Amino acid sequence: MTTKIPQCPSVQSTEPGAQAFAVVGGSVDKPEVRYLDRAVPVTPELRAMTAPLDPAEVFRISGPCAQSTACMHWDEPRRKCRLAIRTVRLAPVVVSRPPPCAIRRDCVWWNQEGTSACLRCPQVVTNDVLPNERVVTTANPLNIADAL
Repeated sequence: MTTKIPQCPSVQSTEPGAQAFAVVGGSVDKPEVRYLDRAVPVTPELRAMTAPLDPAEVFRISGPCAQSTACMHWDEPRRKCRLAIRTVRLAPVVVSRPPPCAIRRDCVWWNQEGTSACLRCPQVVTNDVLPNERVVTTANPLNIADAL
């Protein structure tokens, strides 16, 4: 039996194993993602389709979770993703039920925070060019909101 590698739902497009699993839409003030039926690898062709933008401005990108101090959001002593914790604590719920998601079964956020993460996920944009104060606070790895 093959063990799936835990997937981070918010990686940069240049990470090894990066795959697009949703398309960013909505507006600058209120981003919203639409989930793909299946995740697709971030290839040179996909990069060309989004040029001159970074693919992470157009797609939600997942990839293997580092689950180590290689990631600024990883809390090694607790073996948890602090970004998932902050997202659940600081971001508002934007859907009433988890949307269909190609990576859910292997998603670190889902496996750690459950439905609470999925109810907030449709507003998350990895490379938000005009983030509001809440987004900046949530993404800041030095935010102590998750230390409680």
